[in-house]
Amino acid sequence: MTGTLPILWTDEDAAAATGGRATGTRWQATGVSIDSRTVKPGDLFIAIKGPSFDGHAFVAQALDKGAAAALVSDVPPGVAGDAPLLAVDDTLAAMTDLGRRSRVRTRARVIGVTGSVGKTGTKEALRHVLSAQAPTFATEGSLNNHWGVPLSLARMPADSAYAVFEMGMNHAGELGPLSRLVHPQVAVITTVEPAHMEFFASVEAIADAKAEIFDGMGPGGVAVLNRDNPHFARLLAAARTQGLTVKSFGTHEEADARLLAADLGPDDSRVSARIGGAAVDYTIALPGRHWVMNSLAVLLAVKAAGGGVPAAAAAFATLPSVKGRGVRSRVTTTDGAAFTLIDESYNASPAAMEAAFAVLGRLAPTDGGRRLAVLGDMREMGSKADSLHTGLAPALLAAGIDTVYCCGPHMRALFDTLPAAVRGAWAEDSAALAPLVAERVAGGDVVLVKGSAGSRMARVVEALSALGRSNDDNNPSPTPAAAPGQRG
Repeated sequence: MTGTLPILWTDEDAAAATGGRATGTRWQATGVSIDSRTVKPGDLFIAIKGPSFDGHAFVAQALDKGAAAALVSDVPPGVAGDAPLLAVDDTLAAMTDLGRRSRVRTRARVIGVTGSVGKTGTKEALRHVLSAQAPTFATEGSLNNHWGVPLSLARMPADSAYAVFEMGMNHAGELGPLSRLVHPQVAVITTVEPAHMEFFASVEAIADAKAEIFDGMGPGGVAVLNRDNPHFARLLAAARTQGLTVKSFGTHEEADARLLAADLGPDDSRVSARIGGAAVDYTIALPGRHWVMNSLAVLLAVKAAGGGVPAAAAAFATLPSVKGRGVRSRVTTTDGAAFTLIDESYNASPAAMEAAFAVLGRLAPTDGGRRLAVLGDMREMGSKADSLHTGLAPALLAAGIDTVYCCGPHMRALFDTLPAAVRGAWAEDSAALAPLVAERVAGGDVVLVKGSAGSRMARVVEALSALGRSNDDNNPSPTPAAAPGQRG
């Protein structure tokens, strides 16, 4: 052991897994990194050649910061001749080999999570409730693509009792290889909704692509599916074709995890449910019906993985929010006024937008304040993008939102649809919109900021936070930087 961190890889283990050649001094790694900016002492730095950069240019920097070794396909300039290196033909393939070896050596019960919305939140909830029961590993942030999944596997301690991997895609054929690498014993599909429509002919095609998560599972595996989703039957058939046991969640009377009642408060949710025939009452520390539904999936997955359901349900009372996905802050300006900021800037789809509007609608402004929604484009919506954006109007108005600010060409379609009294301002992009919102926000307001990551709505969050001192209500854990090309 190095400090309190377990040793993940030795030079001998990594060379055996990758077929590479270790040179220089002997080493042991307690972490794995592909980003020299965030590399930590003891990490194995993997020099990935990406579409716009080559990690080999940063090997010397990573070693100077304390990396235990570097995995390379060639020795870059400026690296000492006796530096601890592992030479391979292809560093991305070698990282995949490390992930494959890590999966083989673990005895953990492995859970895979995908879905059009709710993947990261469900993954983090599984991490939270299972960590209270036994050593649990989970994907950091949203490392869910062809880089992120093998990297996450390579980071998994061998003594993990549970492991939770998020898997995403925006094209058909992407999820199957990830599933075959992860080999989950339990697979959760949170829901199937219109997302990445630019790359799919229909929502049914999205369902088929999500069903690829079953490809890496063997007979005896458990699929956890949303019984209320219109595509349940399609997913059920796909799971049974793979010889899987299917467990469902929802309000449907035949659901294995059935919601009986939910008290949706402004700050939390109280739930009564029946999980596998047993009554369970619990409180979720985060608001929103979407969290209630995903909690049912979490408890079913815990049960399928051999964990304790009552203990998992109790742990929801301390569930933290995730950066960019609903974190609330209280911002006090220099003149003493204060407003509430809800950061939903990480991602967006029609279903996620409507869920966020519902949460905003349950929050009461103070001191004569208003409910403000600051919205950026939902990306990858294809030919129906404008209609999907204008289709948000009824949910916005039903939530009692007072003023709407928008940016992006597709949000212009929504903005023009709204009643004049609700329109705040529209701008070309978030950089132009941020100062407009910052100028008009007032004490007592509740401000929701949401949009796809590509809309860069974090700029608006930063501008509003800069108005004063911001204290996170929910004390969220930071989300590490993720590999390029994260998937939905």
